[in-house]
This record gives sequence, structure tokens and C-alpha cells, in this order.
Amino acid sequence: MLKEFFTQRIKRGLVRRLNNLKIASVAREVARKEPQSTGAPVIFFKASTGIDDLSWNSGFHLLTSWAFRLQGIPVVYFACDSGMSHCVLGTNRDNVQKEPPCRSCVYQSKTLYTSVQSKVEGHRSGVAWFSFQRDEKLVGAVSGLPVEELMRFVWNEIPLGALCLPGLRWILRVHHLNDDESTRYLLREYILSAWNVARKFDALLDQANPRAVLVFNGQFFPEATARYLAMKRGIRVITHEVGFQPATAFFTEGEATASPIPLPDAFEMNDEQNAKLDSYLAKRFQGDFTMAGIKFWADMKGLDESFLKKAANFKQIVPVFTNVIFDTSQPHANTVFEDMFNWLDLVLEEIQLHPETLFVIRAHPDELRVRKASRETVAGWVEARRVTDLPNVVFVASNEALSSYELILKSKFVMVYNSTIGLEAAIMGAAVLCAGKARFTQYPTVFFPQTVDEVRRKMKEFLAVDSIDILLEFKRNARRFLYFQLFRTSLPFGEFLEPSVRTTQTRLKSFMLDDLVKSESVKVIKDGVVNGRDFVLKE
Repeated sequence: MLKEFFTQRIKRGLVRRLNNLKIASVAREVARKEPQSTGAPVIFFKASTGIDDLSWNSGFHLLTSWAFRLQGIPVVYFACDSGMSHCVLGTNRDNVQKEPPCRSCVYQSKTLYTSVQSKVEGHRSGVAWFSFQRDEKLVGAVSGLPVEELMRFVWNEIPLGALCLPGLRWILRVHHLNDDESTRYLLREYILSAWNVARKFDALLDQANPRAVLVFNGQFFPEATARYLAMKRGIRVITHEVGFQPATAFFTEGEATASPIPLPDAFEMNDEQNAKLDSYLAKRFQGDFTMAGIKFWADMKGLDESFLKKAANFKQIVPVFTNVIFDTSQPHANTVFEDMFNWLDLVLEEIQLHPETLFVIRAHPDELRVRKASRETVAGWVEARRVTDLPNVVFVASNEALSSYELILKSKFVMVYNSTIGLEAAIMGAAVLCAGKARFTQYPTVFFPQTVDEVRRKMKEFLAVDSIDILLEFKRNARRFLYFQLFRTSLPFGEFLEPSVRTTQTRLKSFMLDDLVKSESVKVIKDGVVNGRDFVLKE
């Protein structure tokens, strides 16, 4: 095992070095071929994706910026040169005072921006490097504050505390924060670092006067702060994330983690599109899919004999699908309930009142992902509440490869927080009761009550009635939405990027720069950034 670990580490290091040599070579070629730029620049900023390797979002960032420059659109990279005392990806949650790996990270950034001038002037592309300067007045203002006050902290009319929360929860792998010195220290340092980003980015906005700002994700505090300041000035901000297909990107003028997909009212699927979606779903229902380079269900299993025997003793089955509590989708989801566990407490009340119903609580497969395991889990909630002591509950842990789709087929209705399984269940014709705002609740696809009392009432109603009337438009809209999500807004970059040794990372393929400029994905992104169009592929 140890030998395999070191072999993989050496292989990763070699592949990274070779990939960086290729990146630097292409970057020099882009600089040689970059024409005289015209018009206002586009600012690119991505301090929160990747430290010592090329992440998928770093790849999308780099390729898009190269394509812009090659077409005469000036680009300004806002780049971190040890510009934060602590950043999200550089945080060691077991030793929060440990300094971030700035040397490796800055080296990687300087590779990406090879041959780009280290200044911003006129209409030429350049890099604006920012370093960290501690504001002693702000240090005094945050010193001694409890976590609750730090979360709400505002400085110079900028809600620094709120801007830092999603990243803090993500790196600590929790939603509910302890008011201990480690958490207070980290939140204070994030606030100080966010303020440094704010000062440096504000100065860059004055200097560059950009036509648009393009940032990764928009949830972690460096990019969230830049986004906040740009929007305050009325500057368009585009965020991006990994798409919903392998080697694809999602770009939007909204918040990428909320996936505001522009589904036209007039869009109706034809036979070819329906067949394309059905082919995807057939693989998905067998567990053959990846997300952000992760394959969750390599060995999906059907419902076994012991489960079916237990289920036969109950009147009906209701699955409860959960989410990862710290995920960056959760700030968008928490509109009805304070958080997912608040919803699960309500579900538990109904479980106790309905012994005739078998409830199957399923933990999200991402909850125990290697290097990203949650520290506040559904399994922990189940144990703390002694949920499995109840005879009408089956708990399915996140590492159990039981088929959710077979479960849905045998269910009275399905309960979700904001999981994608809710959209798929709607496509399967199931009644879905959703408790958190999800990407698919933008359109009529599921039952989505807007208050806690309405959720409780609808739950009681569904458990009591013999059959549930499902609106025909739910399934139609669910199919239309999923098709658009998969094939129209997931912009393919597989011609230029491929998985690296670790599939969550990527590496450059060999390609011609003309092919990059002419790619449909780049055309869509350019049209979106320059002309304000939707980031949607044509068919």
C-alpha cells in the first residue's frame, strides 16, 4: 500500500511537470500570436480552484482566456501572490494556523500566465498580482468577536463575514460552526484576507475599467468578494463551474452553484432529443456516470431479498434523499428550512407518527468522499437521534451502492432536500416532495412548498391519501430541464482537456490554437461575455 502511494505520488509529480511544460509552451505561443487588443478588458480571477495542479476549472479559465486574447479581447488576470494570510484550499483543518502552500500555488499560477506582462496598461493583456497586507485597524475590530458576530461582520459596507461563510463551511466540512478558537481564528483570517482582496480588486477595477469580470464559482470568499464589488459598480460578472457531463463547463451571469438554466418556454423535445436523453438516463440508472471526475457507483446493486422481505410488512415505502451539508449548493437551498438537518428533524416527527410506512433514509454518496469527507453527516444525525431504533426505518449509508432508482419505482412518493435524484424521480413519473431550493425548482418539476408548515402539511397529505395526483407538466418540464442541463448548457472542452492521474484534475491535450478559437464552446462563452447572450449551445 505504501509503495503504491509513493508510486502514484511520483507519477502525479511527473505528469504535473510535463503538463506544466506543455502549458508554458502553449502560453508562449498565445503571447506570440495575440493581436493588438481593442476595447475594455475582461478580468479573470480563480484563486480557489487548484493549488499545485491543473483543476478542471483552472483549465476552463485558462483555455477561455487564451481564446479571448487570440481574438483581440484584452484579458487581465487578477492573480494571488501570497495575497491571503489563509485561503480556502490552502487551509489545513486539523491545524488551522499552518501557513498555506503559497510557494507551490504561485509557481502554478506563474506557469499558467507565462509570457503575460506583469502589469496592466492600455488595452494590452496583463497580470495584476496581489500580495497580502494586514489591516491593523480591522485586526482590532474583529479581535475577540464570537463566531456568531464574525459571521455577520460588515466592514466599509462590505459583508465580509457573510462572504466568508460558504468557504469556511466547505473547508471545515460542516454547516454548524463551533465557537472555538480554531474556528474564530480561521474566520478572522478569512475576513482579513477578504478585505485585502477587496482593496486590491477595487483598485484594479479603477485601473482596468473592465467590460466584464469572470470568476470561478463565486462562493468562496476571494471570488465572492470580487463578484460583490464588481456587481456593486454595475459590472457584469460571469461565474463558472464544472458542467454536468465529463470535461464540460457551465458558465452563467448568475451564480454557477445555483445553476440558473435559461429554459425557453417554447422548447419542446423531438424524437432525436428524447432518444439522446433516454440513452443517458439508461446509463445513469445503472450507476454509469461521473461528476467532476468522480465515479460514485462503480458497483450499483439492486434491492436485496432481506430489504424486500422487510418492506413487505409495510403499507408503503417513502425514500428520503439527503445532501452534503457543507456543499456550495446549500446556501441556495436553505430558503424554507434553516438547513437540511432542520428538515430531517421534521421528517423524523412524521416517521414516528406513521409506523405503517417504511422510510428509507439515504445518505448522499459524496458524504464520505476521499479527501472531502463530511464532518457533519447524516449518519451522525441518525446515530444521535437513534433513528434506526425505529422499526420503520432503513438507513442506507453513503458507501452502500444500493440502486436509488429501483427504490423510487417501489415508492409511494419521494422526499428530497435539493438532490438531483429528485429531478430524475420526476422523470420516472414519481411524486417528489422537495424541501430545499434546487436547480430544477426554477420550473414546475416537483412539489415544492414554500413554508415549513406547508411542507409538513403536504407530507401528511401524501402519507394519508391512497394516490397522489401528479401534474403532467412535472415530467415534461423535468425532461426538458435535464436535457438543457446536459446537452445545451454543459459546454464541452474534451477536445482540449483530459483527466489526469487523479481524475479530479486535468491536463492539456495537444491541439491547434485555431481549433480552440473556432470551438463551439468558446463561441458561446465569447457571445455571452461580450454580447450578453445566454451561455447555451445551439443545435
